[in-house]
Amino acid sequence: MSKTLTLTDAGFYCAAGDFYIDPWLPVPRALITHAHGDHARPESLAYLAAAEGLPLLRARLGAEATIDTMRYGEVRRIGSVDVSFHPAGHVLGSAQIRVAHAESVTVVSGDYKLARDPTCTPFEPVRCDTFFTESTFGLPIFRWDDSATTLRAIVTWWEGNRADKKASVLFAYALGKAQRILAGLIELGGALPGPVFCHGAVERMNAAYRDAGVALPPTIAVADAPADMQWEQALIIAPPLAQGSPWMGRFEPYRTAFASGWMAIRGTRRRRNFGRGFVLSDHADWDELNRAIDASGANEVRVTHGFRDELARWLTERGRAARGLETPFEGEAGATIAEPPLDISGDPPVPNV
Repeated sequence: MSKTLTLTDAGFYCAAGDFYIDPWLPVPRALITHAHGDHARPESLAYLAAAEGLPLLRARLGAEATIDTMRYGEVRRIGSVDVSFHPAGHVLGSAQIRVAHAESVTVVSGDYKLARDPTCTPFEPVRCDTFFTESTFGLPIFRWDDSATTLRAIVTWWEGNRADKKASVLFAYALGKAQRILAGLIELGGALPGPVFCHGAVERMNAAYRDAGVALPPTIAVADAPADMQWEQALIIAPPLAQGSPWMGRFEPYRTAFASGWMAIRGTRRRRNFGRGFVLSDHADWDELNRAIDASGANEVRVTHGFRDELARWLTERGRAARGLETPFEGEAGATIAEPPLDISGDPPVPNV
């Protein structure tokens, strides 16, 4: 697979350092790229991650987890390898993990994007011999608009709903996507059309982002709304699994929308019964995947998640030694055009918050 990492039943294992990267089973030592539930799983004995992601990992793994951190770019000797964490631009504290061993450098990128995001440190290209890349959106049909354009469209949709006296329920992943939307609303400037309320799972992650110093506009947990709240004035942000739950009844009448890269697929919005779809992803699109791989300078590429075989074939046809790797816990990775999954945050809906 590479000179440094082996794919085992528990995850990617580095024998020279005796650690795993983003393991899907409990292990003695886990190096974590970021806090999404398909990458940061509980019950390992010890964790090592980028310092910026500590508040999210605490929220994800609990107060009792043993978590050590490193600053971006700091190098630590573990066994006979040198390890460092570098920004991935995916969510707060997300990192690519660089492992240098015996004159060979391997980089595990985790999930990443190159687009600007005010809630996290931008992606940093890291030169290496072997590059592990995701391919959640690894087809040419996935190309994202500038995020400011999408955010302005969200505000316009919200304003239209207010005029029609209907609440605006925007579904977005609780960790990362929701906070990117909130921070982006600040950057658009001007007063917001109304108050912003959040599902409890989203508000919990908002608190972690604020603890890390990320500026977000004022938000209120839905559970703390006044009894006479006029919901038609509000934007309500909730995780996708809240759709269709009893929790939604209080907002009637309302309109729904979903912010996701999957909205680029024609027909997905209709099949999932969303009133509106906004194409906004915290994963690299087709062009960004290719740019990141080129910037790595890697001769060998290992592809995980999503359309891994398609991207690997594309790279092989263009002269790189590339192949897909199947992993059991892939979040959005199991997606197909026919039935894309809609939540990788790991947070179940909480009907009473």
